[in-house]
Amino acid sequence: MITVTLKDGSKREYENNTTVAEVAKSISGGLFRNICCARVDGKVVDMRTALEKDCELEILTFDDPDGKKAYRHTASHILAQAVKRLYPEVKLAIGPSIDNGFYYDFDTDKPFLPEELEKIEKEMAKIIKEGIPLEHFELPKEEAVKLMADEPYKLELIEEHAKEGDLSFYKQGDFVDLCAGPHMYDTSKIKAFKLTQCTGAYWRGNSDNKMLQRIYGTAFSKKEDLEAYLTAIEEAKKRDHRKIGKELDLFDIYDEGPGFPFFFPKGMVLRNILENFWREEHAKNGYQEIKTPIILNKELWLRSGHWDHYKDNMYTTDIDDAEYAVKPMNCPGGMLAFKRKMYSYRNLPARMAELGLVHRHELSGALHGLMRVRCFTQDDAHIFMTPEQIESEIIGVISMIDKFYSIFGFEYALELSTRPEDSMGSDEQWEMATEALKKALDKNGKAYKINEGDGAFYGPKIDFHLTDCIGRTWQCGTIQLDFQMPERFDLTYIGKDNEKHRPVMIHRVIFGSIERFIAILTEHFAGAFPTWLAPVQVKIIPIADRHMEYVEKLEKSFEAAGIRYETDARNEKVGYKIREAQLEKAPYMLVIGDKEMEQETVSIRARKGGDLVEKTPEEFIAELKEEIASKAR
Repeated sequence: MITVTLKDGSKREYENNTTVAEVAKSISGGLFRNICCARVDGKVVDMRTALEKDCELEILTFDDPDGKKAYRHTASHILAQAVKRLYPEVKLAIGPSIDNGFYYDFDTDKPFLPEELEKIEKEMAKIIKEGIPLEHFELPKEEAVKLMADEPYKLELIEEHAKEGDLSFYKQGDFVDLCAGPHMYDTSKIKAFKLTQCTGAYWRGNSDNKMLQRIYGTAFSKKEDLEAYLTAIEEAKKRDHRKIGKELDLFDIYDEGPGFPFFFPKGMVLRNILENFWREEHAKNGYQEIKTPIILNKELWLRSGHWDHYKDNMYTTDIDDAEYAVKPMNCPGGMLAFKRKMYSYRNLPARMAELGLVHRHELSGALHGLMRVRCFTQDDAHIFMTPEQIESEIIGVISMIDKFYSIFGFEYALELSTRPEDSMGSDEQWEMATEALKKALDKNGKAYKINEGDGAFYGPKIDFHLTDCIGRTWQCGTIQLDFQMPERFDLTYIGKDNEKHRPVMIHRVIFGSIERFIAILTEHFAGAFPTWLAPVQVKIIPIADRHMEYVEKLEKSFEAAGIRYETDARNEKVGYKIREAQLEKAPYMLVIGDKEMEQETVSIRARKGGDLVEKTPEEFIAELKEEIASKAR
């Protein structure tokens, strides 16, 4: 007999080699029906796994992230089986679960058209209805090669993984796939799914390889959850910042510069407001602004470690027979700014902030509007401090980031990312840095989760994941603790003992990238920016030319008050002008006719709807200034 300790701490005894699924069935029929996979002593395993010794067992359903992965991974296998039934000549690549869904890559001579996706969906529904069991088995390399003889991409994967021992496969009826799992018990367990799109994708993400066809889909355990997700996707399409950016004449990206965005006058208004707000808040928090060069010598990037760890993402150039790099990050320049003079412990922390333009080489297939570009402005800051100041400085940065996000109405989740495989520095330094971040997070009091192995190559980090108004998450702010850069740049300060000491350093961003944050804001507000951010705050609509004299007086009042306005003096009907202003998402419209001119008032139509409200210009301006000053949403 073996003893199984469940998540609630209760213990149960079972025969040796009892499977996870059998344990679930013994607890309750409902749990057995909903099981996706399990954790045994912390390791995610298939529900078919036989328990051979005393262990801790956690049954995972769709509500658990690992349960979702198993569920959606099974849906990807059903997709692949459907494609192979309909198009036997297609070759299989890979089909993992991903955030919000799954995909499978296929080698085929032509893309799958929308009507073919519908056909594939129908075949998937048949496979689900058949309730085909998923059976796990393993084979040595020689037999695996024979089994996958007609699948070149699988053979490549077999060659890579054969040294790890026998190869793992899953079979469902006439379909077999090289796969480590875990998977659902049978195909009928997939209750709700939808194929969403087909795109091109290079094999293994390498543009030197063949372009494959990637079919994306999603799956949920309940039909209503799928419908809610698809509704959210449609809402996201309406909010696409690329579409809104063009419609509102804010920004765009042209074929002449893929990944290099253009900002137009209204877009620059929005951008400058954000940057000015950033500067004001940093000044209040004791930061000094610096500016470092865009191009710097290769030696600097060797010293910083970027040349060894980041070279493939860097643009390089030759100047006077020497090799230079266009900066992908601002930190090495920040090191030189600190190193320019000797600091005393009394001068620390030294907080240096920079709105620095960086360039990174991104594959063309990864580019996406302002979300993924090749040049962007990071709102960087580098804080140099004594070891004793680490905790208070991190808490201060968390507080500052919290204020920024609250202004825009964003909720956020915290994540602590630990040491990656490709890293610099000693075990002792990494342990000290990670513990320092944990202590600061614990003292801050907000919940956080650990993201093992996803830190920067020079130190652990805290990431801030924003949630927008339709529930999507975006990683923006980050706080990175770094013991490595000060070492590599030989940074020092004079301590209380009058000796030289090594400072500790924080890298941090709040917006993350100005461009990407503007994209997120555009989608969050669907282009209907709060009045303080709106490029045009007031749209003035005269009914006829004879009202222009009064409109000009209003314009002067708005200019004096610092209010951004536009006048639509075109010879068009008032209704047409109002509809145009609504499409432009101006917070307020002022309709000016005979009555307003005679009484020296303004008739106000708010973007949020409602009847026209009449006020004096002075009343309207005072209320508007208060709304702008308070940054009301």
